[in-house]
Amino acid sequence: MATATEAAIDGATLLTLTRWLSPAFPTGAFAWSHGLEAEVAAGRVRDGAGLSDWLAGVLAHGAGRNDAILIACAWRAARSGDAAALGELAELAAALAPGAERETEARAQGAAFARTLAAAGEIELAPCPLPVAVGAAAGRAGLPLGPTLLLHLQNFTANLVTIGVRHIPLGQSEGQAILAALAPLMESVADSARKATADDIGGCAIASDIASLEHETLPTRIFRS
Repeated sequence: MATATEAAIDGATLLTLTRWLSPAFPTGAFAWSHGLEAEVAAGRVRDGAGLSDWLAGVLAHGAGRNDAILIACAWRAARSGDAAALGELAELAAALAPGAERETEARAQGAAFARTLAAAGEIELAPCPLPVAVGAAAGRAGLPLGPTLLLHLQNFTANLVTIGVRHIPLGQSEGQAILAALAPLMESVADSARKATADDIGGCAIASDIASLEHETLPTRIFRS
């Protein structure tokens, strides 16, 4: 029998996932640059090629990969009703942040995601970092894991592409080309995360982590991270 991960997506499921994991869903993602603002200010990311390379590193070796694994773990915990495991994953997600701004980024977006679901009468979730909130909500709603991972990764990446388009700056078409070129990597990260456990979490996106720390002392800041 097909699992929720493998089953074909019906219209209602597709609409729910694309609504939850859309830039229009009010998590406040537009206010956070994940350290990209510091990279642009320092001149380390100055064009489309640089932005694409930076995003690829974050997706494959940084928060993109780790958050996807956290989503998968939270999805499985929610499906089995393991509240203790969800609490441990929330603590782990916070501990993985390299600095105060990145921890606040994850917590603030997760809390906003949970508040919006509750206000819409959909699901009640305790406030927790965003990847745990997304995984828990999708698991409790019976939404398939694979598409949840893909759409989360695209939403995360698209927000950062939009920041690059505005602040490097780049053209809108170049931004979309970068997003399209990263699609195979997103698929690979999602596929690996779907089968991963918390023991597989780890990364080496050191440059983006350092940039997020540098951002805390930028004299002029538009974004909160």
